Amino acid sequence: MNDNSTEILRAKMNLETAQIAWRELQRFFAGGMAIAVAAELDLVDVAVQIAEDNKVQVEEWLHEGKIGQVSDAQAKAWFDNDATLWALVVRPWVLVQPD
Repeated sequence: MNDNSTEILRAKMNLETAQIAWRELQRFFAGGMAIAVAAELDLVDVAVQIAEDNKVQVEEWLHEGKIGQVSDAQAKAWFDNDATLWALVVRPWVLVQPD
């Protein structure tokens, strides 16, 4: 993608980012579609890199443990604490990030 279309995508995704209760995201977790994003990363930036299929950057984050499928322990803790998370859909994934 060129710089202009990347900026349009970034703006669109920024508008689609929302806080949502973890309990509302259980079906995505159950389907293996919930991806946890580390707090130090920008959720929108991660979404843009995934949408643009930037395999090098995404693999680096995966290798560093900064993104990955939500673990059972994370899901249980968020459920037990009635957590609200930032979320953003990048089909077929739902990216989630703690406040």
